[in-house]
Amino acid sequence: MVTKDHIRKLVEDHISGTGIFLVDVRLSSTGRITVLIDRPEGVRIGDCASLSRFISNELGDEAEEHELNVSSPGLDMPLLVTEQYLKNEGREVEVVTNEGEKINGIMHNVTSGGFDLRVVRKQKGKEPETTVTSFNNEDLKSVRVKISFK
Repeated sequence: MVTKDHIRKLVEDHISGTGIFLVDVRLSSTGRITVLIDRPEGVRIGDCASLSRFISNELGDEAEEHELNVSSPGLDMPLLVTEQYLKNEGREVEVVTNEGEKINGIMHNVTSGGFDLRVVRKQKGKEPETTVTSFNNEDLKSVRVKISFK
């Protein structure tokens, strides 16, 4: 029987030492397996194809009962693992707290437990005001990278 833990272990063993990190494994009730991977310099299609072949081979006959999708997380997906936070350090993010407050700022000083957010508030006729707030991951509902086309 295919389980999330089994897939997670297969993936982690296979990508160990490659610079690739596992973001998430999802297993739907319809038999769809979704594996999300990333790396600091971005995932290449060859990374996804290689991992997909490896998982299919390891699952053997069970692979035929499932639809397997290996990809990088989408641009609009919230950050889930520390490695994603580290990859996006210095970028603008939207933080949503557990209370529902939305704050935009630049993410700095990432650790496994949280990060600092530098917020610059522009005021008409005055110098911009900069504040830095520290966040613990458990106090946040989501963190998403702000997409900029500048």
